[in-house]
Amino acid sequence: MAEAQNSPVGSTTAGAIAVAAESTVATRMSAPPSFDVADFPVPHGREEEWRFTPLERLRGLHDGTAVATGEGVKTAVEAPEGVGVELVGRDDARIGRGGVPADRVAAQAHSAFELASVVTVPKETVLTEPIRITVHGEGGVAYGHQVVELGAFAEAVVVIDHTGDAVLAANVDYILGDGAKLTVVSVQDWDDKAVHVGQHNALVGRDATFKSVVVTFGGDLVRLHPRVAYAGPGGEAQLFGLYFTDAGQHQEHRLLVDHNTPHCTSNVVYKGALQGQDAHAVWIGDVLIEARAEGTDTYEMNRNLVLTDGARVDSVPNLEIETGEIVGAGHASTTGRFDDEQLFYLMARGIPEKDARRLVVRGFFAELVQQIGVPDIEERLLAKIAEELEASVA
Repeated sequence: MAEAQNSPVGSTTAGAIAVAAESTVATRMSAPPSFDVADFPVPHGREEEWRFTPLERLRGLHDGTAVATGEGVKTAVEAPEGVGVELVGRDDARIGRGGVPADRVAAQAHSAFELASVVTVPKETVLTEPIRITVHGEGGVAYGHQVVELGAFAEAVVVIDHTGDAVLAANVDYILGDGAKLTVVSVQDWDDKAVHVGQHNALVGRDATFKSVVVTFGGDLVRLHPRVAYAGPGGEAQLFGLYFTDAGQHQEHRLLVDHNTPHCTSNVVYKGALQGQDAHAVWIGDVLIEARAEGTDTYEMNRNLVLTDGARVDSVPNLEIETGEIVGAGHASTTGRFDDEQLFYLMARGIPEKDARRLVVRGFFAELVQQIGVPDIEERLLAKIAEELEASVA
């Protein structure tokens, strides 16, 4: 039912999986989800959901000392004709509809933002151009909330692009009506000192399809928490992720797919490459199949490619099943270095070692880059990967 592939010497994956075997998804959180910050104690780093995160690098987002400044971030929305774009207050019924904050930082973001940006695609509207949301950091502290709502049978692609320097805590709600199709590309291309903590909530309607592609390159610390739940049977969620963790960076992706409705599917594939001293990537993949979710079909996989010494990976897949009436469920996690056979094959055909290494890494990520479906973003990310590789093969 579940697969955990062999891990190389020096990887923390095997130990992490052993720890995960002693716990379940339902007991991983120290407090139940809540909109109230007071319901979450200040984390001290020994909690299951915080044990991999360097709290001192959160710049006060976790303990209430990070105060919003006027020069935090600037957000702009570029949308095709017919798409609604508005700013609303916290009392708007759509705020939090996608999901409830699961930790103290998410609850702080919910309590501290001033105005939320809401993008609405009317029912049966099929967009041929993407909606582009830019979030640019201007050096300060900010709290934010973004809502993307699709009416029944609407189809859209949304690109959320994070750049600049900021200390940001933000929640995002994706609300899909019945039969809707939403693809979201979230790019974290921050400057070196930025801190970004975010919870992404997706509520997938009956027979709706949600595809998320999370790309993380920049920042000092990035900690993202994508969560999916279903509002009706027949829903499908595809969660893809690509991260390139450089020297000194901490990049953490914590996913939860809650199969709370019968006959829904999910597929999770995250891939990361690491290079440099103290580069640290964390991937937590939680899948919960509730007792009522008969007919579930789910799989999750995390693969990591370590390019240099000094990098660390923690990869923890978790699968909790409360009913035996399912189609399938499984997970896999691998961490390793370059495939010597692939390198030998390329070099034997006259390709220099540096170019061969670039080709191997490019091929490693190619499957996920192709999932984006926005040509200018794909080209930009491939260029970014090539730029990162210059450092590792120089």
